[in-house]
Amino acid sequence: MPSAPSKINQKPLFDLDEGKQSPDNTLCFIHTADWQLGKPYARVRDDEKRSQLSQQRLQAIYRLRNYIAENKAQFVLVAGDLFDTQTPKKQLVSATCKAIGDLQVPVFAIPGNHDYYGVESIWEQEFFKQEQQQLAPNFQLITTPHPIEAPGAWLFPAPLLRRHASLDPTHWLRAFSYDNFLTQHPDADSLPWIVLAHGTIQGFESNLDDEETDSTTANLIDLDRLPKCFDYIALGDWHGMKQVNDLAWYSGTHEPDRFPKNNDYRSGFSLLVKSGRKQPPRVEPIPTGELKWHSVDFHFHTDESLASLEELIQKYTAGRVGSDLLRLELTGSLGLSAAQRLESLLETWESRFLRIKNYSHIQIAPTEEELLSLTQRTDPLVARVAQRLNELRMSNSEQASIANVALRQLFQLCQAVN
Repeated sequence: MPSAPSKINQKPLFDLDEGKQSPDNTLCFIHTADWQLGKPYARVRDDEKRSQLSQQRLQAIYRLRNYIAENKAQFVLVAGDLFDTQTPKKQLVSATCKAIGDLQVPVFAIPGNHDYYGVESIWEQEFFKQEQQQLAPNFQLITTPHPIEAPGAWLFPAPLLRRHASLDPTHWLRAFSYDNFLTQHPDADSLPWIVLAHGTIQGFESNLDDEETDSTTANLIDLDRLPKCFDYIALGDWHGMKQVNDLAWYSGTHEPDRFPKNNDYRSGFSLLVKSGRKQPPRVEPIPTGELKWHSVDFHFHTDESLASLEELIQKYTAGRVGSDLLRLELTGSLGLSAAQRLESLLETWESRFLRIKNYSHIQIAPTEEELLSLTQRTDPLVARVAQRLNELRMSNSEQASIANVALRQLFQLCQAVN
């Protein structure tokens, strides 16, 4: 653990005298995290749809450019998990470096639990180093827990050197000699001090969707034990935008990647931060996500409720195709004709949505009118079969569920004949 700060041993990629704090003594920068480029979306069956989901994560980086220009942001902080894996494909590495280079401001990143730093990681591969130098000379990966000077600020990074760190990634900040730091850098006390960390705050769980299977309580960050000398704490790992306290924020992932579990969960944002030394930060969410993830809980009271569900879905999508994902939780009961109509709607939605995650708990049973159309049919054989299937369906026997399915199929066949 270092007792005094040191800059990383790299040639400066930009002039630190450029872009100092604005006349009102604040610095503007962008905080983002959890890009997880190369995320596989394994639960999406269609190859083209999986590719489109992955491409949107890359395109969201480009959407940062306008915010950088409009607000004269001096740099971008990526609080971990730039890639989804330690070994992304070369094509993705090149595309990522091109996107970062096009931001045209310094981009600082730390390794997270998905792309943690190590000799076998992408960060140490010659191909990445080549592409970074040629396409993204403005990119700087921080792999050591030392203060580093950025344009108009000092960064105090907590990079992850393994997937699951047993110690608090920010523990070095509790033992660091700030007196020595200020002795060596007397001007540092006039610039904002920013912590850059990736980990879980107690009380949060970072893995919320069915894409994630590696739930863990490692990489725990104890904010209460951090020294009270910092001006902003940029966090990554939690995929929803969240203010933890007056100084600490999770930016969430820049492009949504999961269905929200509650109304408080917001993703698809980055944060525009204005910070000054010993001043409370001003934080503004900026939308960078393109895809819409809808979560709909719907109860069928009658067959007529199906029209309400259709209207609701149309309202959410606003005529879009290939830009939305839908999680459905369906309950209640439907008649046979309404159930057929629902199956037809689901087939249509499957083609229009990038993904449908359907949890159906619907009871399907013939309405009185539908049952009469079968049991009083002019064909006596069909009428007798329908009557017997209905009796079995209403019984407590093991054949009840089979009879219910058979009755639905008989109804469909009769409709086709008619």
